[in-house]
Amino acid sequence: MTGTARTTPKGIPVGSQAPDFALKDNHGRTVRLSDLRGGAEGGDDAGFEGDGDGRNVVLVFYPFAFTGVCTGELHALRDELPAFVNDDTQLLAVSTDSIHTLRIFAEQEDLEFPLLSDFWPHGETSRAYGIFDEEKGCALRGTFVIDKRGVVRWSVVNGLPDARDLDEYVKALAAL
Repeated sequence: MTGTARTTPKGIPVGSQAPDFALKDNHGRTVRLSDLRGGAEGGDDAGFEGDGDGRNVVLVFYPFAFTGVCTGELHALRDELPAFVNDDTQLLAVSTDSIHTLRIFAEQEDLEFPLLSDFWPHGETSRAYGIFDEEKGCALRGTFVIDKRGVVRWSVVNGLPDARDLDEYVKALAAL
């Protein structure tokens, strides 16, 4: 085999500060991770209330809207939404799809949590989290549970065809 060796992205380590980002959601509003941290002042244009206490974040990267495994994973989150969107926790889902694609996907699949577009610069946030697949041009299935101070407390990174276990997210949140 010739050429350079290819390594599989593994994600940023647990215990590290989660990289901040500003991404547009499926309604065109800017969502910043830092707006969800404890001590944040005011809200932002995505409607998150920064009451000073902050929220834990479940940050879910998925490869593409309208694909079988991705749709199934997001449906599972939707069906258990109170565990992931409440006064203490905010769910954010990220793909490299455009905001226009994400808007239609959210409407069609009845997804009522922010779908964030890492479209341009293409995959910049996925790269910051160490899960961008350069060959495929999309994020792997990476999930990061981030505490109110912005520290990654749990993560899992699966390959493109491998669905994640929703119960593991719930256990990780309960441990915070």
